[in-house]
Amino acid sequence: QVQLVESGGGLVQAGGSLRLSCAASGHTFRLHAMGWFRQAPGKERECVAATSWSGGNKVYADSEKGRFTVSRDNAKNTMYLQMNSLKPEDTAVYYCAAAVVPMTMRDATNYNYWGQGTQVTVFS
Repeated sequence: QVQLVESGGGLVQAGGSLRLSCAASGHTFRLHAMGWFRQAPGKERECVAATSWSGGNKVYADSEKGRFTVSRDNAKNTMYLQMNSLKPEDTAVYYCAAAVVPMTMRDATNYNYWGQGTQVTVFS
């Protein structure tokens, strides 16, 4: 079993930055990849960024590449999402997810564990 706990969401002015954290615990040795997804009201859940467990492979949504950066801290067993130059359209609930098998990291259906989500609100 794997547990994921997210933190770092909040209210931020457009152009500002936030860093989201996802702490993993339990049988993390089974994990292949971790990813960040977001879902705004009335919209589909979409992948923002994802990383292999080792941190060697990373993927980003085309629209977010350059503004968002995903990283891993193995000592703390934590994944981060650094979000810069935030825009109102980035407003959503952001979820951390983890997968136990190799897969297409952008596909939410391949993930086995999910955090509770953290709200990010960007105002102008």
